[in-house]
Amino acid sequence: MLTFTKASPEQVGIPGFRIRNCLERLNRKGIPMHSFLLLRHNQLVTEGYYAPYTAKTLHRMFSISKSFTAIAIGLLADEGKLSLSDPVIQYFPEKLPQNLHPWIAEMTIRDMLMMRTCHAATTYKANVNKDWVESFFTTPPTHPAGKVFHYDTSSAHTLCALAEKLTGTEMLHYIKKKLSPLGLSEASYMLKDPFGVSMGGSGLVATPMDILKLGYFLYKKGLIEGKQLLSSSYINEATSNLTETCITAPLPSEASGYGYQIWQNEQGGFVCYGMGGQLVIVLPDYDMICVTTADTQGIGGGNQQIYDAVYEEILPYIQEEALPVTSQTMYDYEDYIRSLCMMPLKPQSAAPAHGKNTFTLKQISAVNDVFFETAKNAPASSLPFPQPNPWGYDGFSVRFISPTEETNAFSEGILTFSIEERPYHIHFGLGSLKTGKFPIYNMNYAASGIWLTDNTLYIKVHIIDASIGSVHFQLSFGEDDLTVFMRKQEGTMFNEFSGHLYCQKRV
Repeated sequence: MLTFTKASPEQVGIPGFRIRNCLERLNRKGIPMHSFLLLRHNQLVTEGYYAPYTAKTLHRMFSISKSFTAIAIGLLADEGKLSLSDPVIQYFPEKLPQNLHPWIAEMTIRDMLMMRTCHAATTYKANVNKDWVESFFTTPPTHPAGKVFHYDTSSAHTLCALAEKLTGTEMLHYIKKKLSPLGLSEASYMLKDPFGVSMGGSGLVATPMDILKLGYFLYKKGLIEGKQLLSSSYINEATSNLTETCITAPLPSEASGYGYQIWQNEQGGFVCYGMGGQLVIVLPDYDMICVTTADTQGIGGGNQQIYDAVYEEILPYIQEEALPVTSQTMYDYEDYIRSLCMMPLKPQSAAPAHGKNTFTLKQISAVNDVFFETAKNAPASSLPFPQPNPWGYDGFSVRFISPTEETNAFSEGILTFSIEERPYHIHFGLGSLKTGKFPIYNMNYAASGIWLTDNTLYIKVHIIDASIGSVHFQLSFGEDDLTVFMRKQEGTMFNEFSGHLYCQKRV
């Protein structure tokens, strides 16, 4: 099984404080990081996990799944089970419509790997309750295949379905067996679509070390521990610039081109990219691989902030020779990496009335553990206008844990909401994170809260499970009423937590 020897940053020519500057910059920018791994000269110089994340915590990797799918296709090509020039329709006769469009008929596996399909967008998103693979062949195309780069997750999903059809097993299981010297985590898995196909475009759930090994495997052209696990010619193609992305790229750092389900970067290397800050940044000119996991969903330019921090805070200061280091310097750096943790909410506004815990104990006691009913239960005559309540919320309350004698300030609380007369609870810290299981979905979370003004409480809940995202609650207390605004930052679930609700104090 592949393992990496460890070294201090200075031993491989990187000043440790430059890595620390990179991570502190991301913290100042408000980027919720989950892990940061750095490999140089085949040695692991940084392996940091932001508590409550650990080395063993499985993490949704989103579109890094596509790079795994590309590897599976390459392995099948090596076995002679397919050719990249094959029209993909020949493998799915049962999915084809009666009147097949000629542009779809001409589309090859290579076109799909390069994101040069005949579709301008992901096809199955139009109706996720219909066969996702079939949608790829039945959705009317917008242009001939092989011409234009458009990011199309249904392409990777269909290629994954092809891999599973040809191997008779789940794609990730096939990859783990074929690439067994990598020693990918046994616990890693892929989410499936409603029809039982692994989500080869976005469903990988793995550890950060798994995706570091992916990057290393690609960087070493498939040669691991003396064994050529995948043809180097295929990897050379997969990691090269085969199609331009400058017109449709989502970020400046992804405008340098695309290979087979793998992005180019402006540093002369390549990137396996996943939504939300899941990145494998391979930098051959520096003999370095950087891995990040994070949750930048809802943060404009969040992924670009990660690229910029790595490129500007670390790369310019790398030396070819080892740098001097003292035992104290090494200890301080290691202690800093061990202390990494997700940050709770903190004051952000400079306005005098904002960003301070100015709610007095007397004011808190007036709303503490008070149940505020929604329009669903409050007398209609008491409401200024009807309130939409499609999820059946009964109401909300917040209970604050008694203040400590030392600070006379509350340190935590419990948000309770009721749906169809069933109560649910979210434990949050004030100035700290509290962990638990998110109600309804039974997923791990970490939550904190802050007073935005003297009557508005903001609670942010990080989802740290197979789903990665966040759920936000803004509770604005009036004298006898409560206005709740909820917003979720997550792809497909947690839809109950979106919108506004007006509540009145239960009499």
